[in-house]
Amino acid sequence: MQRKSFDGMSCPIARSLEHVGEWWSILILRDAARGMTRFDEFQKSLGIAPNMLTRRLSGLVEAGFLERRQYSERPPRDEYVLTPRGQDFRPVLWAIMAFGNRHFAPEGESVVLVDAETGLRADPVLIDRVSGKAMTPATFRPAPGPAAAVAYLQRNGAASEAGHP
Repeated sequence: MQRKSFDGMSCPIARSLEHVGEWWSILILRDAARGMTRFDEFQKSLGIAPNMLTRRLSGLVEAGFLERRQYSERPPRDEYVLTPRGQDFRPVLWAIMAFGNRHFAPEGESVVLVDAETGLRADPVLIDRVSGKAMTPATFRPAPGPAAAVAYLQRNGAASEAGHP
């Protein structure tokens, strides 16, 4: 079922969360990004019930984050590999990790992000690909995109700015 944001327009955050906003799905994507591909690896890592894991893997395959590939015919066994969409989710995982370390790790950080070449600690920030500027509330803001409904634009006083009547 497709959810809509509170104002009735399709929100990209809500649409994304529809596919990955559930605890187990994000942890499965974390483990897949760490190289896990097999059902038993995910189950062991997460301690998740098999029926729940089956549903979450199927949902991630259906949403295009994972690809199911058969690696054994007898018995039939599949592995789950990140697709380009799944790979594109990795920076989101890094941002969640940095946020968790900053706000929810009173005992200290259990995992940090480091530069693959130097081993130096990294501090992930969101950078605009076009300008190269760090994206902060002071430098960037959301604005209606081309698919924004005219009603949304009129309610928020942006209709004339966006070229809508």
